[in-house]
Amino acid sequence: MQTLLLWMFYISTFYAFIPALVSRIFGFRVVRRGKSEQEFALTFDDGPDPVYTPQLLDLLKRFDAKATFFVVGINAEKHPELLKRMHDEGHLIGIHNYVHKSNWLMRPVTVRRQIAQTEEVIRRVTGKGTTFYRPPWGIVNFFDISKTNGRRIVLWSSMFGDWKASIGAKQLAERMLKKLRGGEVMLLHDCGTTLGADEEAPQNMLIALEKLLMVAQERQLRSVRVDTLFGQPVLISAASEMAGTGWFKKTLVFGWLLYERLFHTLFRLRPVSKEDTIFYYRRRTYRGPNVNMENGRWLKKGDPIVELHFDNKMLFHLGSTAKSMVHLAIQLIRIVKRQLPDLAHQLVHDSGMNGVKAVYAVSMINRGPEKLGFQIQELPKGLFKGASTIYLKLLFSVIHPSGLEQLNEKKEVMVPKLIVMPIDTLFARFHQREAYQADSALGQTNQLGAAHVLHGEVNDEVSSI
Repeated sequence: MQTLLLWMFYISTFYAFIPALVSRIFGFRVVRRGKSEQEFALTFDDGPDPVYTPQLLDLLKRFDAKATFFVVGINAEKHPELLKRMHDEGHLIGIHNYVHKSNWLMRPVTVRRQIAQTEEVIRRVTGKGTTFYRPPWGIVNFFDISKTNGRRIVLWSSMFGDWKASIGAKQLAERMLKKLRGGEVMLLHDCGTTLGADEEAPQNMLIALEKLLMVAQERQLRSVRVDTLFGQPVLISAASEMAGTGWFKKTLVFGWLLYERLFHTLFRLRPVSKEDTIFYYRRRTYRGPNVNMENGRWLKKGDPIVELHFDNKMLFHLGSTAKSMVHLAIQLIRIVKRQLPDLAHQLVHDSGMNGVKAVYAVSMINRGPEKLGFQIQELPKGLFKGASTIYLKLLFSVIHPSGLEQLNEKKEVMVPKLIVMPIDTLFARFHQREAYQADSALGQTNQLGAAHVLHGEVNDEVSSI
């Protein structure tokens, strides 16, 4: 009995809990928010409802707002006129299963049947199918994210508990207004008959939504369909490059990225850039051997430093999409060069970083950084060097498609080294508005010329990689 329970636990973990976790945390195979400054998306689940959906459509029409409806198939079948009205008035229709039941509680074949049944209802009424899907409660299983069959799974960036009538229209409006901004994907409900919901709750939602649309109009924000917000085709998370990767490596990457996320949270690492960051950083006390940095200055044990960590999710993305090792190296140097001004800017304006002596990292990518002002130092033999070597080699084998082959071929150069830059060198080189603007414009000017220059900068790095 104990063995049976254990196997049930293992199966449920891999079928349900881990896929749900990686989709929520890492955005694997799902979309949750857009990048627009002036557009946001209203999405409505569980309908259509004969009482509240017509009122909702009237309200959206008044404000010339477009929305996305993730319909429950059995409700859509009962009220085809509402489905047709959604379509005729320019809203997007997505699938929310045929019955409102969690994908954790159904076999993969049953989930596929639920989706197919609902799409058939939509196609029969509107003449068009749909590729957009939101599983009930946003809960996916292993097969949902392993093989999407062209489906675009849309979750959300904000929800408000509008399925409970006890919240009240005023409090609900306050919650919604706090999240009113470009790129937001808002989860709301136009039906209150599902498990855990209150039947009269959508009435409060309608009152709160009217207030939201009035404020959005004042701020010149537009409510659009999710396909408009994300663009066509929908931008699936960068982790979707794993589609052609073996299952063992997929599991390894999931675990590694989950570990990294926990590490960042526990040790309060901060991203250098809000979007597509290559670095995370934190303040630490230096514990290594004394390092002669430059001009007679030394980094000594006990000195405060800024410790840099590469974002492994970004590295995996670069490794998965690079056409060649040269292409990978060029991408990496360009991103690092572009984000060093961001790092300098953050450190200058962060009072918690006062007094730091240097920027510090340990990396196997240690040919090329000297072009940016870093110094490369050998790590002293010992436990730290041994542990760092094992860790970074394992990391390289995970993030690069041919990582193991590269490690076997170039054992002698795949060695972790200390990378250090005095803090005043960072500020002198990169905390200058003109330099920052010039670098930001690099990709917008002569890209062929830039690639030629960068190719020269990364020759040494390419040979090491």
